[in-house]
Amino acid sequence: MINQYKVLQIIRQIGNKINEHKDFLTELDNVIGDGDHGINMARGFAEVEKKFPTLEGKDIGTILKTVGMTLVSTVGGASGPLYGTAFMKAGAALTGKSEMDINDFLNVFQQAIEGVMQRGRSTTGEKTMLDAMVPAKEAIEKTLADTNDVKKAMEAGVAAAKEGVEYTKTIIAKKGRASYLGERSIGHQDPGATSFALILEVIASMV
Repeated sequence: MINQYKVLQIIRQIGNKINEHKDFLTELDNVIGDGDHGINMARGFAEVEKKFPTLEGKDIGTILKTVGMTLVSTVGGASGPLYGTAFMKAGAALTGKSEMDINDFLNVFQQAIEGVMQRGRSTTGEKTMLDAMVPAKEAIEKTLADTNDVKKAMEAGVAAAKEGVEYTKTIIAKKGRASYLGERSIGHQDPGATSFALILEVIASMV
C-alpha cells in the first residue's frame, strides 16, 4: 500500500529525475521535435514542487489532479496536455483515496493511457509515449499474474517501457512535429516515451 505522503515523495523524485535528464530529453527533442521537451518537463515539475505545501494531507486523487493541472498550465508543446491529462485522469480515478495498492495503480495506469490516447488522438506504433506506456502496463499485469510479486511486476514494467523506447527508433513518427520528418524520423527515439520510462523507473524504485 502507498499512502498520500509516499505519493508526494514519488512525485518529488520524478521531478528530480526529469531535471537530471532534462538536457538529454531536450537533445532528443532537438532532432525530431521542438527541442524543448526536457526543459519544459523540468519547468512543469518545478512548478508542481511549489504546490507541495498546499498538498500536505490531501487525498491521492487531489494530489494527482493538481499535478496534472499544473503540468497542463506550465509545460509547453504536446507533452503538457498529454502528461497533464494522464495525471488528471489518474487523479479522478483515486478521488478521496488516501491509500492505493497495485490494483489501484493498474487502474489509474489504464485511465492515464486512455487519456493520452484521447487527447493525442493516437495509438501505439506512432512513435509516441504510448509505445512505452502500453507495453509497460501489459508487462506489469502479466508478471503480477504470474508471480504475485509487486516489485518484480514493476521491474518488468520498466524493462518493457525501455524496450518500447528502443522500438520507437525503428518506426516512422505519425504525430506532432516529428511526423513532418517522415522516414527521417527513423533511428531516433521518442522523447515522450523516454521521459515516461524515466518516470516509471522512479515509481518502481519506490514501491
